[in-house]
Order: sequence, then C-alpha cells, then structure tokens
Amino acid sequence: MNLIIRNIKTEEYPLLKDYLYDAIFIPQGVKPPDKSIINNEDLQVYIKDFGNKKDDICFLAEMDHDIVGAVWIRIMNDYGHIDDQTPSLAISVKKEYRGLGIGTKLMETMLVSVKHHGYQSVSLSVQKSKSSCTFVSTTWISNYQRK
Repeated sequence: MNLIIRNIKTEEYPLLKDYLYDAIFIPQGVKPPDKSIINNEDLQVYIKDFGNKKDDICFLAEMDHDIVGAVWIRIMNDYGHIDDQTPSLAISVKKEYRGLGIGTKLMETMLVSVKHHGYQSVSLSVQKSKSSCTFVSTTWISNYQRK
C-alpha cells in the first residue's frame, strides 16, 4: 500500500462534495439519500467556499494517484459547534478503502496540524450508532487528551 497524505490543492476543492456525501451516516438497510442532499444548508457549511477562510485546512489520502480519503477542518456553525476558536472536523474514506488505516493516518496528520496552528481543541460529531464512534472515542479522544 503506497499511501500519501498531503495537502489538498485548490483545484481539488470540488472533491469535498463527494467526501461530504460519503461521510453521511446511513444505517444498514436504509436506502441512501440522493446525492443532492449535500445541497442542504446544514451540510453546505462543511464545504461552501472552502479555502476562503484562514481556518480551512484539508488533507487528502492518495494511493497510486487515486484520492481515497479526506479530512478537513473549518470554523463553522455546525452540529458540533463549540465556539469560534474551535474548528469542526470532517473525515471520510472511500468504502472500498476502509479498514486499512487510512482514516487513522488522516486523523494523525490533521491532529498534528491542529496543534501546529495553535488550536486548543477540535470538534468531531459522530452518529452514536456509527461503528466509527467507538473507534473515535476509545482511540482518539483518550489519546489526544493525554498529549
């Protein structure tokens, strides 16, 4: 596995639409919503005019010249909004690449960047029933709080 985690390029900002859609939790057995759902105002806060704010930071996961995942932060008034000094985080990995540690590498890279940019914390909202919720709470929250 030849994995590269790198900064997003300006011309790649439109890719965030696809990763935002993939980040939507869809319970097993439930029909996925139409992709137009990302045009919902509540979801647009994650990607609209991305790159125009100083707090917009994004890393992409690339394998063999294919973008397979993304993690990004920005200060926004989303579900997980804490305050105007705490960025919210979004992360998504293509389904066929999940379980390979790509999300872990993306999170590690972003958390180093968050610290480097002087943020004291970052907000991540996760569906309670999403399988990644346990991973995030046991791996990232406890480990990041110790650092």
